[in-house]
Amino acid sequence: MQEDEVFKALADPTRRRLLDALFAQEGRSLGDLEAVVAEHVEMSRFGVSKHLRQLETAGLVLTRKQGRQKLHYLNPVPIQLIHDRWIDKYTERRVTALTELKRDLEEQS
Repeated sequence: MQEDEVFKALADPTRRRLLDALFAQEGRSLGDLEAVVAEHVEMSRFGVSKHLRQLETAGLVLTRKQGRQKLHYLNPVPIQLIHDRWIDKYTERRVTALTELKRDLEEQS
């Protein structure tokens, strides 16, 4: 299931760091992303590639060849789908309750 792959990809701090880097600036090469990871942990180019492959498998990263470079782009759609399925439905009641509380307090004033 696609959701399982997304959760698995998001579970790792290095992969989340890669997604943050792509959010900040899309169209990054492997070398750029390797430098981002190197600021926080020691990891080989192969290790970064392995994390990027998992992100691609989950559909969170899309790639495009430009000349000899392979550029990486963030695809936020799978995260939005998880938000809609797992987060939004749980926060809706709380927001509704706060809205009703506000309205009740205003009516009492």
